[in-house]
Amino acid sequence: MPTAPLRPRCSGGAGVVRTATGLRLIRPPGPADRYRNAQLDDFGRRAGPPRALRAPFTLRLTARASHPAGHLIGTAGFGLWSYPWAWPPRMPQAVWFFFGAPPHNMPLALGIPGYGWKAATVDTGQPSALAWLPAAPVIVPLLNLPPLYRRLWPRIQRAAGIAEAVVNVDLSQWHEYEIRWGITESVLLVDGTIVLRAPSPRGPLSAVIWIDNQYAIITPTGRLGWGVRACNEAQWLEVVM
Repeated sequence: MPTAPLRPRCSGGAGVVRTATGLRLIRPPGPADRYRNAQLDDFGRRAGPPRALRAPFTLRLTARASHPAGHLIGTAGFGLWSYPWAWPPRMPQAVWFFFGAPPHNMPLALGIPGYGWKAATVDTGQPSALAWLPAAPVIVPLLNLPPLYRRLWPRIQRAAGIAEAVVNVDLSQWHEYEIRWGITESVLLVDGTIVLRAPSPRGPLSAVIWIDNQYAIITPTGRLGWGVRACNEAQWLEVVM
């Protein structure tokens, strides 16, 4: 569990309330006019570096959402990540459970959809990943050719520490989730069953739990996009830790 308190970092009228057993992160209804995010994290909550968690580290919690995957909008999840857009900036690193509703589309692991409820790891800051960046203007157009995509992308995926697995459980029901972030290998479990085993991101990382109304489109073939979605009812993520 995090060694510092998880505290709210919310926007757009979203918030966190205490329930009889845990915490409920609530994203309110509204039009697609602003970013709405209910979040708990420990980024910068302790003395020293803002991203202070290091492997080995285990995060366990029980969680459910207000709606099943087909009715949720935006993104949601929990786990450990590098908080890449905060200061000082960092390349994306994460070991977490992540949900994205279409039009969200980030097909980063070969053969795994770019949306839905997934267990995932990524470590784009490692030298093997950065070595591909100078060739990106040439490689990205080539990835639009299916034979070259199937040949090149697995090498890039491994270099960037990307691993994903679909999590086939009902998000609206209680399930036990566990993230064992090891020094060399990470294991993600649902209800005691391993759903993903992959090389560990290096860290340091920070803990995060969130639900928002955004989507992102980032594909190996060069499609990029971002936006927020309207929702006509409140949606929430509840956790017991």
